[in-house]
Amino acid sequence: MISILGEPLVQRMLIVALLVGASAPVVGTYLVQRRMALLGDGIGHVALAGVAAGWLAGSAAGLAEQDALAVPGAVVFAIIGAVVIERMRASGTAAADVVMAILFYGGIALGVLLISLAGGSNANLLGYLFGSISTVTWTDVWVTLAMATIVLVLGIALRSALFAVTHDQEFAYSMGLPVQVLNMVVAVLAAVTITVSMRVVGVLLVSALMIVPVAIAQLLTGSFSRTMTVAMAIGTVLCLTGVGITLEHDLQPGALIVVLGVGAYIVVAVGATFARRRRRTRPIAETPR
Repeated sequence: MISILGEPLVQRMLIVALLVGASAPVVGTYLVQRRMALLGDGIGHVALAGVAAGWLAGSAAGLAEQDALAVPGAVVFAIIGAVVIERMRASGTAAADVVMAILFYGGIALGVLLISLAGGSNANLLGYLFGSISTVTWTDVWVTLAMATIVLVLGIALRSALFAVTHDQEFAYSMGLPVQVLNMVVAVLAAVTITVSMRVVGVLLVSALMIVPVAIAQLLTGSFSRTMTVAMAIGTVLCLTGVGITLEHDLQPGALIVVLGVGAYIVVAVGATFARRRRRTRPIAETPR
């Protein structure tokens, strides 16, 4: 195993897994607090359309690497999708779940159509649907580092203000916070996070990487800040463990990471349930007279 760590490909995989595992739960904490856990699915499918648009643009431009514009396309489409969802939610034009459902199905359908027009294969499509961390280049690593840094810096530096907005908007308004701007910050950070995580778990599973570590952390902690911190640690461990296992066994990394997360949630949830029952049934000591 030690000798494998010296391979450049393995180093790239572990670095990307570390960055994604630490950054994805930051935005996921705000989405869970806001009860919009499925937002990642909607934006993720729009991002797939962006990937396909990038493929088509690269093909039309005759680029040597046809997918060179895939990530920029995903970023642009994901941000546009996030802004549209937030604007429609804030204006009450349509229910948030309806908007996300439309983007969910429209995004993936458009993505499949555009990739086929660009001449992409089923393997290319599956790589973006379920992740392809084994294909990351050093350019991908630097792009991931830049976007993950943006998510971590803004997500942590603005934690108090973003928590106020996601927890109680009326209270945030009374404090004089720029609620609309902060709501848009959460939406854009979600879009960037999804684009970052896409190479690790794919657009179909990206929401799980944002939400599952937060769900586990909520069972272990009682405050928002601790939940975020523990969720970041859990996300990092899940990603590194999943990638580490796939180095020894021929398994799909993205799916394995999510399965490990779901399994960890079940174990922690069962343990927390038994702990609560034990506290309830514990006899109360009699006070001496």
